[in-house]
Amino acid sequence: MPVSAQINAPFPAFSLKTLDNDTVVVGRPASNKWQMLVIYRGLHCPICKKYLSQLNDMHDDFAKMNVQLIAISTDPEDKARKFSAESALDFTVAYGLAIEQARSLGLYISTPLNSNETDQPFAEPGLFLIRPDGGLHFAEVASAPFCRPDLDIIKMGIAHIQEKDYPARGLG
Repeated sequence: MPVSAQINAPFPAFSLKTLDNDTVVVGRPASNKWQMLVIYRGLHCPICKKYLSQLNDMHDDFAKMNVQLIAISTDPEDKARKFSAESALDFTVAYGLAIEQARSLGLYISTPLNSNETDQPFAEPGLFLIRPDGGLHFAEVASAPFCRPDLDIIKMGIAHIQEKDYPARGLG
């Protein structure tokens, strides 16, 4: 399946259910907001819990920058709810990302190593920054949970993009 998330192009919009019994349209930020999508592996991943807990601690900083944070996994609701509670997440958590949707974003897909890990294929980590106009400004896709971008650098980069009107890169 071809990757449909291309830098500077409109992000492929789709709806996901959230833990606050709502629906979020990823790829279509609210007026004058940016969206940062953080794809995590699921309940079984302790590194994801640590990473998203760190992101949670920075939630207010991102909110001041008009960045809506959305954590997303392929987990069903019950696992996403448990993950969010264990990590004490304070921002939007969406669940049920279909494997086909994950592949269309260029995410790596893994199968469980054993039944102790999880019971279904899952998406490996990804991070996408979507501008208020719906265009993808930058993306990071990893094939393992320990290959994630530093959140302090991400925050600094977004501030630079916003202050200097820094263009999307990697276009050719």
